[in-house]
Amino acid sequence: MGICRDVFYRQIGAKIAYYRTLHGWEQNQLAEKVHISQSTLSRIERGKYGDNISIALLLDIAEGLDIDPSLLTTFSSMEKSMWA
Repeated sequence: MGICRDVFYRQIGAKIAYYRTLHGWEQNQLAEKVHISQSTLSRIERGKYGDNISIALLLDIAEGLDIDPSLLTTFSSMEKSMWA
């Protein structure tokens, strides 16, 4: 099964936004913690960062959120069903 990358990136972005919201942080607060601009974080959360989000950046974001990085890239069966 092929992965629709747009959906995949939007799902990762939604997870980042979810965990950020759990911390009660605004985008600018997490962006500052991860050393990226708020506009970059906004694009990532909307799945509009492009096809080249690096593993290093995802690790930095997970560290900033104090979560296991796998939480950003583990998907339920329902989430996976949206990839096709």
